[in-house]
Amino acid sequence: MKIPFSLNRLLPLAVAVMALVVSVGALLPATVFADDDDHDRARQALLAGKVLSLRDVLDKVMADYPGEPVEIEFEEDDGVYEYEIKLLQPAGNIIKLKVDASTGEVIGLKGRGVQFKEKNNAGAGC
Repeated sequence: MKIPFSLNRLLPLAVAVMALVVSVGALLPATVFADDDDHDRARQALLAGKVLSLRDVLDKVMADYPGEPVEIEFEEDDGVYEYEIKLLQPAGNIIKLKVDASTGEVIGLKGRGVQFKEKNNAGAGC
């Protein structure tokens, strides 16, 4: 059966989209800390009141950057706590955010084609 030219051009795109969907499905369960030690250290810092909960940090991050977390690392250097969060954005790109764990503020960003959520500017002065 001969596929019309327009459908023939779409076939590779459809295959690529399906491959992306399958790979994303494989990554989603991996939305965990890089290792158990990260989890334990983050929990201790949370209980000591030194950092925000991961849920609070993710809520703040996702208010500006749409996507699904695929990897999270917790780091501490000289008493400064940070999360490194890799997000899979809707367009399929992965970005890496460095976030201050005590405030939820994004302090570093790497990636191409970064998508930002649009802000509602109602009430903003002109």
